[in-house]
Amino acid sequence: MGDKTGIEWTDATWNPIRGCSRVSEGCRNCYAEGVAKSFSGQGMPYEGLIAKGGQWNGKVRVVDSVFDQPLRWVKPRRIFVNSMSDLFHEAVSFDVIAMIFSIMSVTTRHTYQILTKRPERMLAFFEWACDGLDYPFKIADAWPPGLAWKPAGHGRGGYDNCGPNWPFENVWLGVSVEDQATADARIPLLLEAPAAVRWISTEPLLGAISFEGMWVEFENIAIHQNMLEALDWVVVGGESGPRARPMHPDWPRTLRDQCEAAGVPFLFKQWGEWAPRGPAVMGYPSVEGVLRIRLTDLGENGSDLGAEGDNHAWMQRIGKKAAGRLLDGVLHDAYPGVANV
Repeated sequence: MGDKTGIEWTDATWNPIRGCSRVSEGCRNCYAEGVAKSFSGQGMPYEGLIAKGGQWNGKVRVVDSVFDQPLRWVKPRRIFVNSMSDLFHEAVSFDVIAMIFSIMSVTTRHTYQILTKRPERMLAFFEWACDGLDYPFKIADAWPPGLAWKPAGHGRGGYDNCGPNWPFENVWLGVSVEDQATADARIPLLLEAPAAVRWISTEPLLGAISFEGMWVEFENIAIHQNMLEALDWVVVGGESGPRARPMHPDWPRTLRDQCEAAGVPFLFKQWGEWAPRGPAVMGYPSVEGVLRIRLTDLGENGSDLGAEGDNHAWMQRIGKKAAGRLLDGVLHDAYPGVANV
């Protein structure tokens, strides 16, 4: 948790929950799991949360000592909630989630960015919180015990209001998807959630994602709105870390083009460890002496016998910093309600 972060699309991270478990292929090289492993020894923050093999063990820990962090931050920030976990993990009780939402609801100077791979549990939480009503009174009644209740003041932090609109205008709900299968499964559930802003993060992007034929449905009746048009933001990124898998250049390009056609803000976060090997005129110089791979559009090594897929692209492992954030020479850095620059 910190007031500064290397995550390109946020200003700060807030981690009132520690611990998680893997749910899909996008979790294989989880950066949070790697960090937690390094701090899982006796007396360390993630003690008891990592299995012997180095993976999350499915247990979670509530860190109520940091509940007041957003109240103490006076300057408005974009805050990534639970960068080291999943707020809607099955081991996190609805009562605890409600406490976290209660804090977010009254610190409206901040914008909270939430990502989950468990949208079905997110929907179950909102159903529980509203309990058949039009407002989540269980969130309103869930202020953490022992946490001082004070209004915002000059240099003191505190809460901004105690009667926010619903859905909370400062809470962005998103799902992580890595390929077509996870997009098909998670995005429709996201669109059912009560949110002022709905977004997706495709990091790591492990396959092509097309919104063709994905229509918004209401009570099993398809309306003529593509699911992409119902989203407010799309973030795309390749994988980083020692075991990173390369991202075929066509995958982010396809999402970029679909977002442009639908008028949806698009942010290209990073190439990750791997970047295209040429052409130089598009910002992809060839680097000698590094690992390279011929990647097919299905994500397989085109040099292997029996590899499936077409449209081979040479990728080179040059590291996240050298690979950079430019997609075909252009920085895509759009946010909901903010023009691309």
